[in-house]
Amino acid sequence: MNSDSESLQHQCLDWLLTDNVKTNEESVECEENDGVKNLLKEATASKSSEPELGGMPQTFQLGEIPTVQDRFQAVLKRRLQIQVQDHPPLFPWETHLIEYPDFIDEPSMTLVPTWGWMVQQSQLNLPRPLPERVFRQLLEQCQALVTSSVPLGAKLVQAVENFFPNDSQALNDIAGLVLRSTYRSVNMETLPNIQSDYSDLQPRQQMALSLLAAKQLLENLTLPVSATSPVVERQWLTSVGTLNIKVEYQSLGKLTKLLVQAELPVKGTLTLRGSGTLAMTTSSTSGYLTVELGCEQLHPSYTLEVEFPEIDQQSLLFVISLTI
Repeated sequence: MNSDSESLQHQCLDWLLTDNVKTNEESVECEENDGVKNLLKEATASKSSEPELGGMPQTFQLGEIPTVQDRFQAVLKRRLQIQVQDHPPLFPWETHLIEYPDFIDEPSMTLVPTWGWMVQQSQLNLPRPLPERVFRQLLEQCQALVTSSVPLGAKLVQAVENFFPNDSQALNDIAGLVLRSTYRSVNMETLPNIQSDYSDLQPRQQMALSLLAAKQLLENLTLPVSATSPVVERQWLTSVGTLNIKVEYQSLGKLTKLLVQAELPVKGTLTLRGSGTLAMTTSSTSGYLTVELGCEQLHPSYTLEVEFPEIDQQSLLFVISLTI
């Protein structure tokens, strides 16, 4: 230890062993986050000052140094403890002390799950389930295409082409077979005995499975009504229960009306749009909701948007196809 360090340490120890330390420990008022700084400042200041009048310079034997060091550390620790108790540290987002619960049991505080609509895959007639990632992307694509006026075959190809960017000809060929009948040309019944390992299938098998799923999703999202078939019903399974939808076309003389009745498994909102008109209704609980649009001449196509904030941040979009 060099002479300056020894001198500073002796000055600190001298300050700690004076009678003044004991009285200050009980009445000390520390500024926030400055307790240690003040202590070191006083010790440093005393290094260059002359002994006070009446004070007796203290000397120590080398063997006493460890004992005094322990005392010095104990005093520092005590002062830090007092500071932490009087001024507990805060998180960056806190402006004052907040008591947090040990656990969450309030329904309103639960985390919002994503894509609660994906449970519907269990209702599709597929020889093998699609991986969650693939099905989610497929559902997103079908939602974007459901209102398109292009033929169904083109919709199927567009829905799955991102999965097979270099196989457009094969996709078109298989899409044509999917449209005409249940696709068996790629030996779907002899697929490997796997649970959901989509990557183990051959490329043409992956195409066929994806196209079959896309076709059924688009059918589930389309609600056709007409004067001869004025009522259509649809079910969609969610992570909190089944959404039941009933669409009815009514003609009362010159006035025509499109009526939508829905049974919701959780609170939600229905929005019916078409031909520049809009009707919306919201429920704060599960149960039945009704929304309708009426005019002298109905539009050929309407959209029905279902929102369930508790299960998904994105709404589910249906298209109502009206044929007169």
